[in-house]
Amino acid sequence: MTTDPVAALVDVAVPSVDRAWTAEAVRRIRADQTRSADTHLVKLAMPPGWQVDLYVKDESTHPTGSLKHRLARSLFLHALCTGWIGPDTTVIEASSGSTAVSEAYFAQMIGVRFVAVMARSTSAAKIALIEREGGVCHLVDDPSTVYDVARQLAERSGGFYLDQFTFAERATDWRGNNNIAESIFDQMAAEPHPVPSWVVVGAGTGGTSATIGRFTRYRGVDTRVCVVDPERSVFLPSYSGRPAPTELGSRIEGIGRPRVEPSFLPSVVDRMLGVPDAASAAAMGFLAERLGRRMGPSTGTSFYGALRLACEMRAQDRAGSIVLLGCDPADRYRDSFGDQEWLIAHDLDPRPYRALVEQAWESGQWPG
Repeated sequence: MTTDPVAALVDVAVPSVDRAWTAEAVRRIRADQTRSADTHLVKLAMPPGWQVDLYVKDESTHPTGSLKHRLARSLFLHALCTGWIGPDTTVIEASSGSTAVSEAYFAQMIGVRFVAVMARSTSAAKIALIEREGGVCHLVDDPSTVYDVARQLAERSGGFYLDQFTFAERATDWRGNNNIAESIFDQMAAEPHPVPSWVVVGAGTGGTSATIGRFTRYRGVDTRVCVVDPERSVFLPSYSGRPAPTELGSRIEGIGRPRVEPSFLPSVVDRMLGVPDAASAAAMGFLAERLGRRMGPSTGTSFYGALRLACEMRAQDRAGSIVLLGCDPADRYRDSFGDQEWLIAHDLDPRPYRALVEQAWESGQWPG
């Protein structure tokens, strides 16, 4: 007996999210992007004699006040267009703070519930910002458990685990579409050295360094990506083939992780520099005085690394430009890295590193 191939087809209707609801959710998020102007690229006034220009890409001017606004928008659009989020979905995330603030903002925008799983040590200021945006904070004592707890909450509630640490590098269109790399190069176009020698960024998910690294290769430019890594993070040891630390993650919120995240792509990173946490605090204070705006400790980490690279370029008699990312404002850390008593209590005396930064800035030579 001959089987009719047409009759043998099975017509199965796969349940899916209401397409009209998804279209409206996407429209709201894209409308928010259209309303938002691009963030500023601020040029630092260097001392006389420098041939290296430093720029800060100030991401604190996003509606939710940090670089993570771009990531959260991309993650929500990725999940919506993949059919993972519907009108009754509870969205759950494992976050050190700023990502959750931005994700709560977008969840509230499209009318879904949001839960952030984070370490109990997360600053009270960031918790308040998440709650202001309508999010719920689920605090855990062990930072290394945030992934499993978020996944378990999603399974028990029938919700969706957004998983920034896995999807960061794939949710963002690294070829362009107003990603941070395209924005930097567009804004640098009229500068004396329009193609940066270096872009300096910390790694949390690894998505930003992946986007910038891929973009520079796609554009065929000679820009190098330097990832700065704080204490107690596994990224630098893993990158250099050394044993990972046994501590439970970085004290610099937003960068440094207790494990190598899936979105971190070492193949697109040209160099990594380790930065002591006390040095991040010192650079954070120094940069505030020179920039005229106060940025958080992860920006201090990037500035410390960028200044070292600038000194190396000067020692090699190379002219050029360096761009570093300004991730979020200092007011989110007024009770931690912005508090001198807190720093001393946590054995983070910034004064020796402040002297080092000042010497490098004035002399153009990196001490030692």
